[in-house]
Amino acid sequence: MKRLATLLLIVASVFVIAAGCSKSAGKAEDNTLVIGIDDKFAPMGFRDEDNKIVGFDIDYANAAAEKMGTKVKFQPIDWKTKEAELSSGRIDLIWNGYTITEERKEKVLFTKPYLENAQVVVTKADSKLTKVADLEGKIVGLQSLSSASDALNAAPIKSKIKTVTEFADNVQALSDLKSGRVDAVVIDEIVINYYMTKQGESFKVLDESLAPEEYGIGVKKGNDELLEKLQKALDELNEDGTAAEISKKWFGEDKVLK
Repeated sequence: MKRLATLLLIVASVFVIAAGCSKSAGKAEDNTLVIGIDDKFAPMGFRDEDNKIVGFDIDYANAAAEKMGTKVKFQPIDWKTKEAELSSGRIDLIWNGYTITEERKEKVLFTKPYLENAQVVVTKADSKLTKVADLEGKIVGLQSLSSASDALNAAPIKSKIKTVTEFADNVQALSDLKSGRVDAVVIDEIVINYYMTKQGESFKVLDESLAPEEYGIGVKKGNDELLEKLQKALDELNEDGTAAEISKKWFGEDKVLK
């Protein structure tokens, strides 16, 4: 009987220790914000030559997390499933050039807009296309389930385009443009401006834009507390000049909305 009592005491102690470890691990996880990104969306969030995730939104998120007293983990996701990833709890935020739209407002909470953007049309540098109307009868590429798709669908020229080819990311779209498999690509102005600094001789952007827009950060519906804390941190980054410094690093000027 004494041996049995001792054995039960040992077993009980093991469960207490395990429970304590589990609780501690939970606390650590709770203090980490998992941010869903498209890791091929330069200059907002992308992989550099060393495969490290870098970009404006990466620096911005790290600075905000420091203000909030939390850690961050950047989780590359399939951009087509971003809202599903958020609602399921697999990520805490969508933060990577995420355009605010009325449709998306029905699915997620948004911070105040922090950057202005527009959807533009890019072609090869030697293309004869000069205006949006020239897309008639052409093959146009864009990132699947992106605001580029929304902008093109809302444009009168959409019904006259021969084919719309969707890609998993902008890198693939621009690669097909360069090789001539598509005639033009609808893309974020901020993104193509960055690429033009790297491959300026390859592309040109038409003067007409399809749609002005603004970037915001997506928070799961019902998580108003996180939204409030995050917005407070972003406001502080504006006030102390940190946001402006990050913007100048990536864009050469202060583009952050106040």
